[in-house]
Amino acid sequence: MFSLLKALGAAPIILASQSGDSFAPPTLDHEFNPDPLLFAGTPFEIHRLLMVRLIAVFVLLGVMLWYSRSAKLVPSRGQAAVETLLDFSRVQIGEEILGEDQAAKYQPMIATVFIGILFMNLTGVIPGLQIAGTSLVGMPLIFALFVFVGFVLAGIKSRGFGRFFKEQLFPSGVPKPVYILLAPLEFFSTFILRPLTLTVRLLSNMVAGHFILVLCFLGTHYLYFEISGVFGAGLGSLTLLVGVVFVVFELFVGALQAYIFAMLAAVYISLSISEH
Repeated sequence: MFSLLKALGAAPIILASQSGDSFAPPTLDHEFNPDPLLFAGTPFEIHRLLMVRLIAVFVLLGVMLWYSRSAKLVPSRGQAAVETLLDFSRVQIGEEILGEDQAAKYQPMIATVFIGILFMNLTGVIPGLQIAGTSLVGMPLIFALFVFVGFVLAGIKSRGFGRFFKEQLFPSGVPKPVYILLAPLEFFSTFILRPLTLTVRLLSNMVAGHFILVLCFLGTHYLYFEISGVFGAGLGSLTLLVGVVFVVFELFVGALQAYIFAMLAAVYISLSISEH
C-alpha cells in the first residue's frame, strides 16, 4: 500500500519525462535553504523556516500563558486539551519510565521536549506554514543537546560527579583489561551517539514527510494544469487524494516523533540516575 502511494506521488515525474514537459520536483536547496524574508545579509537574517519556528514558539508561549492564568476547576475544552498533553507527558512517559517518585522531578523537562517538538512538527501540515520547524538540523540538534545536558546533570546530581562517569564508562562485572576497549565504546555510545541519533531520527522523519507532501501537491497542480484532459484530471485527483492521506499520516508521525523523543529522554535520565 505504501509503495503504491509513493508510485502515485512520483507519477508526475514519470509523465513529464515521457512527454517532454517540464516538471520541477522539490529540491533540498529550494525547500530548506529559502531566500531571506527579513534582515537579509545580517546576523539576524530570517527566512521562511525560521519564521515558522518563531510562530510555533509564540503560539506555544501564548497557549501556556493563557492556560496558567485562566485554568479553572471545571476545565473548558481548551484547558482540557492542554491538560491532556501535560498529563500524557507526565503519566505515559514520565511515570511509566521513571516511576511516580522520580517523574515529578523531571516533568518540566519531559513536557518541554514533548510539547515543544509536537508544536514544531505540526507546523508541517498547517496551511500557510507547511513545513515542520524540526525539518532543518538546528532545531532537532537543540532539543537533543537539551536532553543530553539534562540526563548528564541528572546523573551527576543523583550519583555524584565521579561515580556517574565511572558507572557510565566502566560497567561493573567486567574484567579490568576489557575496559581498555569498553570504556571508549561506552563514551561514544553514551555521550556522542545518543544526541546524534536523537537528532537524525527526528530530522530524517520530518524531512521525508515534507518532501512527500510537496511532491504530491506539486504533482497534483502539474497534472491538473499542464497535462490536463481526462487523464491528467483523473491522475491528478489520485495524487491529491494521496496528498490528503499523507497529511493525516504526517500528523501521526509528528505526534509519534515527539513521543519517541520525550520517551528516550526519560529512558536516558532513568539510566543516568539508576545504580548500575
